[in-house]
Amino acid sequence: MDNYNQNEHGHAGLIAGIIAYTLWGFLPVFFKLTHAVPALEILAHRIVWAVPFGLIIILIRKQGREVTRAFRNPKTLGYLTLAALLIALNWGVYIWAVQKGHIFQASLGYYITPLLFVLIGVAFLGENLRKLQIFAVVLASIGVATLTIFGGKFPWISLTLAVSFTIYGFIRKKIAIGAMPGLFVETIVLLLPALSYMIWLNTQNDLVFAHTGWGLNTLMILAGPITVIPLVAFAFAARRLRLSTIGFLQFIGPSLSFMIGIYYGEKLTLAYILCFAFIWSAVALFAWDAVRQKKN
Repeated sequence: MDNYNQNEHGHAGLIAGIIAYTLWGFLPVFFKLTHAVPALEILAHRIVWAVPFGLIIILIRKQGREVTRAFRNPKTLGYLTLAALLIALNWGVYIWAVQKGHIFQASLGYYITPLLFVLIGVAFLGENLRKLQIFAVVLASIGVATLTIFGGKFPWISLTLAVSFTIYGFIRKKIAIGAMPGLFVETIVLLLPALSYMIWLNTQNDLVFAHTGWGLNTLMILAGPITVIPLVAFAFAARRLRLSTIGFLQFIGPSLSFMIGIYYGEKLTLAYILCFAFIWSAVALFAWDAVRQKKN
């Protein structure tokens, strides 16, 4: 019976992870549609509109007590505050990168993330790597080094996204709080700074929201559910799957983003081609190894 429940939870976590990374993969389209809004204002809207949307979910699922317990527990609140700062950094850099035409670099950042998930899993959680997994990590590392050396640019966007999201995922895996209550606390922590920034923008006559057409205003409001839904799915998956499994699912998002970058006409240099060739080879090894282990 216990094995059945574990398998059931694992399957639910796998589905949730696939949903989360697929939605994240299409995020560049949203930020391209809202390119007229500065990145920091979009970030503020993601936080502000996520709060009422998250509150509705909390009330429907009757999880208010869990939120209250989190605020009353200094340790939990401290970890969630750190998680909130990390995810805000991640969101802000990603929005800016997409708006400035760096979708490939953003995509690369989320290709790097699985390497860090795997390394954290091995270093802190006692997870073991099989030979093919080790080889895949080596190939992906070579890909990143190739872009850095031959591309002529230090991939700070990629590394910032990778490090911030990996630490965020590690924290959320270790905190004893549900997916939605944890996310709701994070957005509450960020709410005051976000609102203060929007009020300041309005005093400077620089606030785009409410001073543009209904279409763009609607998109900014939709930043709330667009933010909440994949993060809830990710947090749900993170508590039910090994970090190495989460790292494998991570390849879904950047693959979709990479294709979107091509659609929007970003220049695919030789350095990027070599880099992605190594990384896609690593992805293929991860997938083959996972399928082979499942059959055994």
